Amino acid sequence: MYEPIPGNVMFNSLKDKGVIILAANARTTAGVAEGIFRAAKDLDSAVIFEIARSECNLDRGYTGLLPSDYAAHIKKAAEKVEFDIWALHADHITVKKGTPEDIEGTKKLIDAQIEAGFTSFAIDASHLFNFQGGNLREELAMNIDATTELAKYIVVRMDGKPFGLEVEVGEIGREGEHGKVVTTPDEAVTFVKALKENDVHPQVLAIANGTAHGNVYDEHGNIIEQVSIDIDQTKAIAKALRDNNLDVRIAQHGITGTPRELINTVFPKGDIIKGNVATFWQNMVMDVFKVYDSQLYKDIYDWTLENFRSKNPGKADNEIWGKNVKHAIKQFYDRIYGVDEETIDTIEALAYGEARVFFKAFGSAGTASTVREAMG
Repeated sequence: MYEPIPGNVMFNSLKDKGVIILAANARTTAGVAEGIFRAAKDLDSAVIFEIARSECNLDRGYTGLLPSDYAAHIKKAAEKVEFDIWALHADHITVKKGTPEDIEGTKKLIDAQIEAGFTSFAIDASHLFNFQGGNLREELAMNIDATTELAKYIVVRMDGKPFGLEVEVGEIGREGEHGKVVTTPDEAVTFVKALKENDVHPQVLAIANGTAHGNVYDEHGNIIEQVSIDIDQTKAIAKALRDNNLDVRIAQHGITGTPRELINTVFPKGDIIKGNVATFWQNMVMDVFKVYDSQLYKDIYDWTLENFRSKNPGKADNEIWGKNVKHAIKQFYDRIYGVDEETIDTIEALAYGEARVFFKAFGSAGTASTVREAMG
């Protein structure tokens, strides 16, 4: 009863409701998922739980988790809270080389994700861009081909079961000569049209629109608000997709650090249907450790600086810590998952409150009932 539902059911039933669905990454510890689920239940909000290839794969990524481990953790939390309208999303199934070996290795990961019960998939072949291409279609050809092959593989492996599909054009956070590279409306339209010609029909498109994954720092190593998302470009891409009768909405990656009043008042809800929030929850957990398990926090901090300071010359300790502490999750797996109940209860309480704020800013309260109605 509390198993994840197909992502496409959620995306399709909410695509014209002017809302953003929270896609939360609970990669850090017990308590996060439970708190988010409790907020979702109290506000009747649909929610997505996701995790990326780099974090959770057949080699356990940097979290120490297999896809089956993450799925089991989230399912257990859903059952504990008794919440039913959620999807399990494989975020950033990244393809960086596009070689036959790369594709085959990716298919093995997808096999494991499907066996674990994932109900939505984000194929990210945005790195495959041909800068020597003669036109836009040629520049995007490798991305289109890899995305097509993997999407069709998921169709076969799902064996008739519905699922959500997210694709990506424009590499998130890539820097160019004049700052962050952003996806253009022409790129988005060309990419999605080509996929549809190949009989691949995504519900969601991830774009590069000025954001960055994780924490953002100033030149002194102080964490700062992320206000670089290009809202006008995002709206232009959404309009271009609509004008070309391409029934696809946008996934907004990299929301950690984005002021929620900005999300509430400025984000084009509906054009953006999925909002990814990952590092935010990790930051929250580490803040709890500072007080509730200060020795664990100190050990994680020291390990992170010891292993990453030489790789980040000239960077302040705060920035080195904030951008690389994720790699300590696997190293301290047993201690992180072994914190006492008081610590877990505190994490859950904080996650509950913060999730309520996100659901309010995203305008998603009441969406769970909408999805239930669509499911009949």
